[in-house]
Amino acid sequence: MTIHWNEKRYYSLDYYLKENYGEKLYKLSLNGGMTCPNRDGTLDTRGCIFCSRGGSGDFAADSAVSVTEQIEQAKSLVASKQTGSSYIAYFQAFTNTYAPVSKLRELFTEAIHHPDIRILSIATRPDCLSEEILDLLGELNQIKPVWIELGLQTIHPKTAAFIRRGYDLPVFEHAVQHLRARNISVIVHTILALPGETPEMMLDTIHYLNRFDIQGIKLQLLHILKGTDLADIYEAHPFYVPSMEEYFALLGMCICHLRPDIVIHRLTGDGPKPLLVAPCWSANKRYVLNQMQSYFKAHDIWQGKEYS
Repeated sequence: MTIHWNEKRYYSLDYYLKENYGEKLYKLSLNGGMTCPNRDGTLDTRGCIFCSRGGSGDFAADSAVSVTEQIEQAKSLVASKQTGSSYIAYFQAFTNTYAPVSKLRELFTEAIHHPDIRILSIATRPDCLSEEILDLLGELNQIKPVWIELGLQTIHPKTAAFIRRGYDLPVFEHAVQHLRARNISVIVHTILALPGETPEMMLDTIHYLNRFDIQGIKLQLLHILKGTDLADIYEAHPFYVPSMEEYFALLGMCICHLRPDIVIHRLTGDGPKPLLVAPCWSANKRYVLNQMQSYFKAHDIWQGKEYS
């Protein structure tokens, strides 16, 4: 197999963006001021077991200011790194389709019409996509590309119950089907090294996703953060957390079995350093990513190597 992904051995988001947009697009983390059915009492009040108080949006802007202001503030934060003038508007914190359609239309329309925004990316739950919301997303997708990021994490019911995901697999499958019917790109969040999951179980999740019409995946290292129920469990009953090389091995296994046309948006993750309990080695992201590339080359890992 010939690799066409520059120096990397997988279909990276960076390569996809340069291939399709001619430059790297930085994500601007925005906050729509929403909550989650796992927090407001609809399903639960505690949130997912690993989720911080920021609802996975610890780097997001302040929802008290307008979307346009958030975009400008976020642009200033990446100004030293960004050489172009194009960005991805990323609604990240909590569940970003968990609001009346009128509010969603206002927020998303303001973002997508900003002249510097090329893509609208929305993180949400598959059980928070009504027909009205799906139709709105379809409308927006006619203006600029819309990406929907779905938090699946695992296909295994026992683990899903442990992390308090709150929905069954058919809900996820229904969401993917209806998003793709509107030609909306789907990116799926998965978490590797969840407590109790074996490498074979993690691979089951990859094999399952290979069967679906998804365009991207985030392979997330499990972070244990202060203030979460997961941190309390870890303190009371420490469970297995992989070393850096052990995680690379798990990641390499998943990449080798991943369908080669699926864009990999993430390989580790960004746990806020002040909140990070474990694994501590993940805090130095640049070092981890450099070591990861060396590991992939040394062990002849490339995306789709074992896919059939």
